[in-house]
Amino acid sequence: MDQERNLKGKNIEKIRDCLIYLYGVTMGKDAFAEIQKLLGNYRGSLSSQSNKNKINLSQRDAILITYGDQLIEPSLLPLNTLGNFCHSYLDGLVSGVHILPFFPSTSDDGFSVTDFRKVNPNLGSWKDIVTIGKHFRLMFDAVINHVSPQSAWFQAFLREDPQFRNYFIVVNDDVDLSQVVRPRALPLLTSFITPSGGKSVWTTFSSDQVDLNYHNPAVLLEIIDTILFYVSQGAEFIRLDAIAYLWKEIGTSCIHLPQTHRVIQLFRAVLDIIAPKVLLITETNVPHIENISYFGDSTNEAQLVYNFALPPLVLYTMRCGDASVLSKWAAGLELPSNRVSFFNFLASHDGIGLNPVRGILSDREIEKLVEGTLMRGGLVSYKNNSDGTKSPYELNINYFDALSILQGGELEHLQIDRFMASQAIMLSLVGVPGIYFHSMFGSSGWPEGVSLSGQNRTINRQKLDLVTLKSELHDVTSRRYKIYSLYAQILRARTCSTAFHPLGSQLVMGYGKAIFALLRSSPDGYSQVLCLHNVSDNSQFVSLEHEELFNWVSEELVDLITGNKLKINPKTGLRLEPYQIFWLTGKQKDNGRKHD
Repeated sequence: MDQERNLKGKNIEKIRDCLIYLYGVTMGKDAFAEIQKLLGNYRGSLSSQSNKNKINLSQRDAILITYGDQLIEPSLLPLNTLGNFCHSYLDGLVSGVHILPFFPSTSDDGFSVTDFRKVNPNLGSWKDIVTIGKHFRLMFDAVINHVSPQSAWFQAFLREDPQFRNYFIVVNDDVDLSQVVRPRALPLLTSFITPSGGKSVWTTFSSDQVDLNYHNPAVLLEIIDTILFYVSQGAEFIRLDAIAYLWKEIGTSCIHLPQTHRVIQLFRAVLDIIAPKVLLITETNVPHIENISYFGDSTNEAQLVYNFALPPLVLYTMRCGDASVLSKWAAGLELPSNRVSFFNFLASHDGIGLNPVRGILSDREIEKLVEGTLMRGGLVSYKNNSDGTKSPYELNINYFDALSILQGGELEHLQIDRFMASQAIMLSLVGVPGIYFHSMFGSSGWPEGVSLSGQNRTINRQKLDLVTLKSELHDVTSRRYKIYSLYAQILRARTCSTAFHPLGSQLVMGYGKAIFALLRSSPDGYSQVLCLHNVSDNSQFVSLEHEELFNWVSEELVDLITGNKLKINPKTGLRLEPYQIFWLTGKQKDNGRKHD
């Protein structure tokens, strides 16, 4: 009890210090008093959540990424349909569901929010969200960089309501904004008409997404209240969308500013006091070294960080049939403590970001990714550079399509094997896996959606008819059935071994450039799994010359994925067919360690 009281006291100090840093002594202390009132308002409803010294995750955790209206069923609202489907098809396979923004919105498939506190009535209600939370851990989006111009806040701003006058960022036309880093090739400012005349307002992502002004402490207090409201509705993960752009300072890049990190530290301190089991996850589609800065000192910012370099690196690896770059990068992945981990993913509602691999891949290698995507029917989105040029920002293509083999006469099973090898690589790495719905269920892209929406990202955002999907999932000859079944097999293998604990260790093994090999070990070192992935279209032989590293007592190993027993001779080794995967384990030595 004393330790818990001390931790809360330290977090109270952190909150006060962050507010004074952001707003100065007088305004900071006033904001601190308001936050104390907020904590008092929520303490009763959230007090059952006990404090945790370590991150509340295990190898059983995997998160499905999905839209609230991903599945269409005429007789039910989409969130109800989604909950029923997940309960039927995903219980025991994934532990959590990231429901992409389910709030009322005017564009960007939910990311132009009009009201942070409401559920889009076309999707369902808070009751439907809470019902899904009875079976799965919930991840909510905190889309707190911006709001829709149709939101009540911005409409009040346009009426020049004094309360909302400073909720948004108005910039004079003659101000130099050339240093501002832009994620997209769109205008930074958008003109709006008010009773006193036209105003140029900051819109980082689109004219339908108006940035909030965090220089105003009232905005920050509203957002903290919103985050605590999400927790009260069952959120166990809070995804901080586009958080790197949160704080604006004219004359700077307006990305990764110290004030943004202080805001995240403030969120973390608030949650550690009142809801310590809730985890923050930062979404920052930037180069890897910048991305992992959002771990902070590993105790004061996000517990999970999106591993944005992974999707383009795995794509590059599979297309080249060479794991050398991926292996080198993975060998350098380190967690700063046992209180944080990576959120690993390959596909999402967005495209495959290219900025995260700048400095890892050469410009020519990135250009080859672009060329290969266009050849496979995908699209490319660009960003503006400070010198007036444009650079490819993300690949807009379904991940299955991105891995299609261009030569004619390809066998369907080889395409599926190639795709599943990529997914197994993601699932083998240290961290928590995030699995996009369309990957889990073997979708292709939806170019017709791009024509309908005019947005490149729509290519990977198709909504599915429930009856049709179920029919395909019960057809053993269909691609959806095959991919879903293989995914289920791999996920069950993952959950049965503590070697895949998000806080365990990983060691990249050298078995040739065509093999991505990873030795996973549980946090106590007792359980081990050797993960072998053939990334090429040729058979490969692996000799286990590193067997002295393994905590195994015999040469008879078990492939966790298939359950098959293998008699391994280190001299003759093991043959992997094109794109074949093995997750191998053996009877563990008992070295006096405490078992998991």
